[in-house]
Amino acid sequence: MDCSDFRTAISARLDGEDMPPDVPDAVLDAHLRECPACRDWRERARELRELTGRWSGSG
Repeated sequence: MDCSDFRTAISARLDGEDMPPDVPDAVLDAHLRECPACRDWRERARELRELTGRWSGSG
């Protein structure tokens, strides 16, 4: 499993979707503790989600 698999799971988690079956929550959490690149990706994805939510709600 590589970071792209974990980033798919991060995206699903942020969107409230079902997690990929090959990436249980505990495995994702363990990866995030060890991988600063994926932690950074998660934060940028979270910020983007917040910004797009504000933008779409302002019209």
